[in-house]
Amino acid sequence: MADLATAGNLPTNADITSFLHIQDAATAAASSLTWPSGPVNIVDNEPAPATTWLPVFAQAVGAPTPPSPTSTSRTPWARGATNTHAHTLGWSPTHPTWRTGFLS
Repeated sequence: MADLATAGNLPTNADITSFLHIQDAATAAASSLTWPSGPVNIVDNEPAPATTWLPVFAQAVGAPTPPSPTSTSRTPWARGATNTHAHTLGWSPTHPTWRTGFLS
């Protein structure tokens, strides 16, 4: 992803992305062994549009500042995910936001 950002090949748009830190993925996988069957979204607490997260990511990886978006419309399926169900099962991310996760 850093290479794509450096090359200017990540779109700065209104599409919503949900992130997950690798440490949180590991703890969720271990915790899930005791959960009931069924789907559970494992993501951080802050889905965000690329217009918000991409400039922060670019700075974190030393890539150039991405260009301003050419459109404010969002792809209908790019709406992010919620981890509410995971919270009810006792899981919560150690890195609750991509804002700090990008830095670690």
